[in-house]
Amino acid sequence: MIISEPSVQSLFLAATVNGQQLGSATGFIVVKDAQPYLITNWHVASGRHPGTGQPRSRTGATPDTLHIPMLMPVKGNQIEWQPIPQPLLTPDGDAAWIEHPRFGRRVDVVALKLANLGDAELHPYALGQNNRELRAQVSDFVNIVGFPFGQTAGGAFAIWTKGAIASEIAVDFDDVPCFLIDARTREGQSGSPVIAYSSGGPTALQDGSLAMLAGPAVNLLGVYSGRINEQSDLGVVWKAAVISEILENGVPGKGTLNP
Repeated sequence: MIISEPSVQSLFLAATVNGQQLGSATGFIVVKDAQPYLITNWHVASGRHPGTGQPRSRTGATPDTLHIPMLMPVKGNQIEWQPIPQPLLTPDGDAAWIEHPRFGRRVDVVALKLANLGDAELHPYALGQNNRELRAQVSDFVNIVGFPFGQTAGGAFAIWTKGAIASEIAVDFDDVPCFLIDARTREGQSGSPVIAYSSGGPTALQDGSLAMLAGPAVNLLGVYSGRINEQSDLGVVWKAAVISEILENGVPGKGTLNP
C-alpha cells in the first residue's frame, strides 16, 4: 500500500474542555533542536477569535486540551492511531503555546511543545529552503491537507483540498505575513498545512526550470487559518516563515480575553 506522506503529516485535533469536545481542527509537526512542536492556529489553541478575543464556542468555553490521534508503529499490515492528549494550559493556568514575537495573535499561528508521545511515529515537515523548490506563483494550484467538518479519509488520514494562489506570495496581504488562496475550504481545516506538491515526473520549479522528478516532492508554503468572510472562498495562509520566527523568538502565548 502506497500512502502519500502529507496524508499522515496532517494531524486531526479534537479541542476539549473538561473532557467535552468543543470542535475540531488540523495541525502538523515541525522539529527544532530535536523537540517536536505542533503547529496550528491561535484561534484553535485559544478557542477565541484573534480579532476580538471573544470565545468562538457558543457556550463561551475555551479548550484546555487537544486530543491528537497519532500514528503508531505498523504491525504487519495493521495501521493504528492512538489518541494522545496535549494540554493547552500550564499547571498555573497560562497558555502553553508560543506565538509570534512581533504580531502576537494577529499572526494566527502558534507552536505547542509536544510531550509524552510514547511510541508514536512522527512525520514532521522540514522548515527552510528545499533543494528543489516547486513553483508557487499566482494562479498555481496548492493543496490544503486537513479535516473539513472533522471528516477523515479513513482512520486518521487527511483529506486533500485543491485551491489556487490568489495573491502575490512576495507581498504581505493586509500588511501581515500572509497570502490568499481561492479554495472551497470549510470548518475543521483551520491549521492545515498548505503545500505545493508534485507526485513526480515533469515539474515546474520556482527558478523557472523544469525538472524530471523520480518521486514525490513537497514544499510547505504556510498555515491555513480560514476564509476572509463567510461569503468568500478566499482564504488566508500564513507564510511558512512565521513558523521559524515563532520557534526562534516566540513569546509566551496569551489566551485571555485582553492579552
